[in-house]
Amino acid sequence: MSLSAHFAEARQAFHTALLASILTIDGRGIVSNADGSSKPSRNIANGIAEQLATATKGERCAGQTSGNKFEGICAEFVKATFLTLGHLRPGNWDVRQVTGRNRLEIAAYEQYAHLVALDEAAKSSPELAAALGSDYTITPDIVVTRQLEEDAAINTPSVLIDDKVTTLASLRKSNGGKPLLHASISCKWTIRSDRAQNARSEALNLVRNRKGRLPHVVVVTAEPTPSRLASIALGTGDIDCVYHFALYELQKTVEALGMEDAAEMLAIMVNGKRLKDISDLPLDLAV
Repeated sequence: MSLSAHFAEARQAFHTALLASILTIDGRGIVSNADGSSKPSRNIANGIAEQLATATKGERCAGQTSGNKFEGICAEFVKATFLTLGHLRPGNWDVRQVTGRNRLEIAAYEQYAHLVALDEAAKSSPELAAALGSDYTITPDIVVTRQLEEDAAINTPSVLIDDKVTTLASLRKSNGGKPLLHASISCKWTIRSDRAQNARSEALNLVRNRKGRLPHVVVVTAEPTPSRLASIALGTGDIDCVYHFALYELQKTVEALGMEDAAEMLAIMVNGKRLKDISDLPLDLAV
């Protein structure tokens, strides 16, 4: 009971942080995550905001500003929840927002460390650079990483390893590897067609370019419109799942507005396990 209560409190704190910063209502009564040119988007966004709290009055932040703040608030939520699950998912974990846009950020982690050599080869060969394009460059918004384990920690219950075995295992620090990328989280304050495609491309690059275990690849969004959520949530093979910042409130709003088609689309995504609430994310990361 106490664990679920903590997650409920963390969810509320997450929404409070958004309401205090980027989830605002402008002078025209339009919520900041709504598409002002779309009546359904405006109505749904208003319904969600009313359930969360009366949003603070203010003009919409610039797209990049909203995106960066959303990433930071999402990162704090993951820290406040996933890092409490050590009894379910032991390990030395770190959660952080990726600031700056280093095109080879992903190469800092074991599964993608080889991309440094690939990048150097591309720089020295115009033909190779033209063939590769930028498909191997990936910049997550939030990363969840696991530090490598000392032999003493691995051998805590008994002597499990020595210098004769497990000389290539990624988790063993003495093998000289890099931290393990456990999850790549892409944050989309809203979803437009180009953003949906970008998220899918990044996910496919993570799948194709890895050596070793595939990290969790997820998207967190505050997009209010079910049809736009479907553009990124439906289908399999790239993104694990899409997590909505207020799924319960979205479902209630669509029902209250009598939007049957939208409600049906939501049901398809939820029942198909393609769309979940932000509160589901930490436990899914513990798998």
